[in-house]
Amino acid sequence: MAKVKTIFFCKNCGADSPKWVGKCPSCGEWNTFSEEVVSKSSSSASKVFGGRDTKPASSQHIREIVVSEERRIQLADQELSRVLGGGLVPGSLTLLGGEPGIGKSTLMLQLALGNKGLKTLYVSGEESQQQIKMRADRLGLSDTDCFVLTETSMQNILKNLKEIQPDFVVVDSVQTLHTVQVESSPGSIVQIRECTGELLRFAKQTGVPVFLIGHITKDGALAGPKVLEHMVDAVLQFEGDRNHVFRLLRSLKNRFGSTNELGIYAMQGSGLQGVDNPSEILISNKDDSLSGIAIAASIDGARPMLIEVQALVSTSAYGMPQRTATGFDLRRMNMLLAVLEKRCGFKLGAKDVFLNLAGGLRVDDPAIDLALVCAVLSSNVDIPVDTKTCFAAEVGLSGEIRPVSRIDQRIGEADKLGYERIFVSQYNKGLNNAQYGIKLVQVKRIDEVFRALFAG
Repeated sequence: MAKVKTIFFCKNCGADSPKWVGKCPSCGEWNTFSEEVVSKSSSSASKVFGGRDTKPASSQHIREIVVSEERRIQLADQELSRVLGGGLVPGSLTLLGGEPGIGKSTLMLQLALGNKGLKTLYVSGEESQQQIKMRADRLGLSDTDCFVLTETSMQNILKNLKEIQPDFVVVDSVQTLHTVQVESSPGSIVQIRECTGELLRFAKQTGVPVFLIGHITKDGALAGPKVLEHMVDAVLQFEGDRNHVFRLLRSLKNRFGSTNELGIYAMQGSGLQGVDNPSEILISNKDDSLSGIAIAASIDGARPMLIEVQALVSTSAYGMPQRTATGFDLRRMNMLLAVLEKRCGFKLGAKDVFLNLAGGLRVDDPAIDLALVCAVLSSNVDIPVDTKTCFAAEVGLSGEIRPVSRIDQRIGEADKLGYERIFVSQYNKGLNNAQYGIKLVQVKRIDEVFRALFAG
């Protein structure tokens, strides 16, 4: 009987060691090494597909390299195309991560079924063919050229890829795959790295783009070795609150485009629907003016959108006032409340303050500071802010109104949605009222904003 060979692998970076060590010498993390069984075989993906010539390539001077424009496959999903940088690049390997139940499988099944004229292979190691067919019927997209394979063995998957020869492939999920080249269990570091490597070789040799769905840990990071994110061409994050209908698709890494793009979806009974104009949906349609509501001109990635900031200020019934923020950093909210009390004289230390960003979004843009402050002040004095007014500025610790980046896009979005005036910092240079259809109110301090909104 052959002796079983084991190697210790780092869960964070994938480094290996013949024995266990407390601190990884590669990434410096502690207690990340785990023991895996390793038994290499001679089979490989290159043999299944014939592969390229394995002789080493000759070097070429950088001035002699000819660069041609990358051809992209146009997708029916415009939000996904925007995040990918304008379409799907042939031979690319893309990893999609997200929380359980957020809609990763639904998004990928819509991608596999929604592009007519493209032959697709949907590989699932988590669901049966009947479950996938039921979901496809619910989406109303079961009449396209899509093949479904429920398999976890990499060797069987590669054989089906050779027979079907699809235009692109979806694998759900990479943690369920296993190969006979290693003897460890599916989901282990060695299996994930080896299976991803075989799919990477297949994508580069055939020019067929591959999508991988990946699980995440309780900390929100992608499960598996960190080297997995280095191997793929693009890493997408699918996020959102399952109690709300909106889902956000972000790009954490993209070798073929920008990582600043953002895709927004609405989860409906018929699947995920792309949101072309999120500003109109994120702002509630109300007939009466209500206190404690202000509109912020925010930018997430490269996409401007208006967000409704809701605040409620009430007298505390207990000795310790409550501070609650949904969708916003609680520590930053406490800082802004301290600025209002210290610099402007508003006594909020003995009052409860509750903050909410409508739509279930989480925003880190400092440009919504001024809208948050105005919503709190509006609720405190119980005077509504004009519904045709919005805000785009950061608030400093001394109470000054600080400028924010890409102010032109924020003003243009507010103008497009019919707002009549926008409060911005006076330190934003180069702004001209004549070039906008919306009135610009440039302010330096919070007390100026308060007088302009509530003194009249």
